[in-house]
Amino acid sequence: MLTRTTAQSLTDQLANLFAERIRSRLLAHGSRLPSVRECARQQGVSTSTVVAAYDQLLAQGLVEARAQRGFFVREAAPGAPRGPAQAAPDGGQPLPSGSQFNATALIRGMFHQASDKPQPGSGVLPLEWLDNTFMASAVRKATSGRALREASLRYGEPMGDLGLRQALARKLAHLGVPAAPEQIITTVGATQALDVVSRMLLKPGDPVMVEEPGWSVEFARLDALGMRVLPVPRLPAGPDLEVMARYCEAHAPKLFVSVSVFHNPTGYCLSPGSAHRVLQLAQEHGFHIVEDDTYSHIAPEHATRMTVLDGLARTIYVSGFAKILAPNWRVGYLAAPPALVERLLDTKLLNTLTTPSLLERALATCIDQGQLRRHAERIRARLDQARTRSVRLARQAGCTFVAEPTGLFGWVDTGVDTELLAQRMLDEGYLLAPGALFSASRQPSTLMRINFANTQDAAFWRVYGRLVAAQGR
Repeated sequence: MLTRTTAQSLTDQLANLFAERIRSRLLAHGSRLPSVRECARQQGVSTSTVVAAYDQLLAQGLVEARAQRGFFVREAAPGAPRGPAQAAPDGGQPLPSGSQFNATALIRGMFHQASDKPQPGSGVLPLEWLDNTFMASAVRKATSGRALREASLRYGEPMGDLGLRQALARKLAHLGVPAAPEQIITTVGATQALDVVSRMLLKPGDPVMVEEPGWSVEFARLDALGMRVLPVPRLPAGPDLEVMARYCEAHAPKLFVSVSVFHNPTGYCLSPGSAHRVLQLAQEHGFHIVEDDTYSHIAPEHATRMTVLDGLARTIYVSGFAKILAPNWRVGYLAAPPALVERLLDTKLLNTLTTPSLLERALATCIDQGQLRRHAERIRARLDQARTRSVRLARQAGCTFVAEPTGLFGWVDTGVDTELLAQRMLDEGYLLAPGALFSASRQPSTLMRINFANTQDAAFWRVYGRLVAAQGR
């Protein structure tokens, strides 16, 4: 909170508050600052103080003023060129060319806690949920005797530890995904698996279909690689098939990136009918599908997966263990059609050489001994209880669930601009995930994603209700 002091003026305090958040990326590029009157009311200062603070931010090159619209965090360094907008073929919002889709605000929030309070915008489970005793035992086993010396002094296997790949093949077979160990490649987390697929299949300028709303990191990653992002609206049963068909006719995309089960941020699960139609489009138009199954450990085993229906013909399966077990182990993997495996392996080797085999061996032990399965069952039961409490509190606070609450995340309508709400909530020590972060074109939104595990605290919802009521006035 701003305080009157002889050491620093209110103007300087306010300017420094915004500057710190912009430089730490807690305020994303392209974010709109509160209007002068709104900021003055929020901070309890005069409008002239806000104008002077915004002038300082302008002078520092951190924000820009847009006529009749307000002040925005600069999207590029001064003098950097901006590409022209390109219209989407379905007549929707224009797709910004070369714009910086901002995911770092959300990512940095994972590592830079706004406070010691539970963070509603977080994408991970609470640390105490992940804590267990079997991981340490598995690491001791993997490093016993000569294993530590041999694994430390040599590079790991190019494809990944064979024991882990065999364990993963059995795990995937249980889901119905037909992947032999020779079709599985381990990676540094699921994010690198997605990156390996993109670098192997695509070249700069290639069109890629991605679900919207969608994972902001995926938008940012593809944009950084120079790909043309084609956002496909995600509906309850699956992607908007009409939009996909028009993209196929107009742009001949090379890849479709999808989260079939517990889609982030909506929680939607793919229906069998939609899955069949997507696979038909892939066959007709020659594109591949990468299915990100990051939330498989908390999802129903019978959930529809395109890799199961397709048998890894035009599909590539991607998953990891950061969400359920060991975020810092950074173990992910992909399962691919046999014809693509060698090219995918070459791409991995050029990117990171090999992956650390010690932790891969420890993970294989956790899988083979059933410890991961039992741990996931406990997490699912705990999450079900948390979801019930969180949904009740959210509805009492006036939130409307746009999608049926399932999985880890809730997709809720607040009725107010959530980017502005997120800025105010930071003052209270809470990091939100506003809807604009899940839009390829960063469209303003009244939606936000909440983490059910981190929104069970009634104190958060009281603060939320107070600020929403103030913003709505």
